[in-house]
Amino acid sequence: MNLLNDDKTIDMAELFKIFGDSTRIKIINVLLDSELCVCDIANKVNVSQSAVSHQLRILKQSKLVKYRKDGNCIYYSLADDHVKKIFMLGCEHINE
Repeated sequence: MNLLNDDKTIDMAELFKIFGDSTRIKIINVLLDSELCVCDIANKVNVSQSAVSHQLRILKQSKLVKYRKDGNCIYYSLADDHVKKIFMLGCEHINE
């Protein structure tokens, strides 16, 4: 196996740092099966809408979450299947 170069090592560390926040984990968890608006996410994870918006901004910047606009509503979903796989592997690991 090839070792990661310094840039890739930093990128990998940054990716896993994003998963180091329990609110972000809760948000990813509720987005596993469907897209949701901020108010629905906030209700499901029992966190204020402003806190959810802040965490979604971080998740979007990290390319883990995407969004689409429908009129005045913005719906969020996981960016791709890799995010779900990382989450599910984490769940599998902690359940061993």
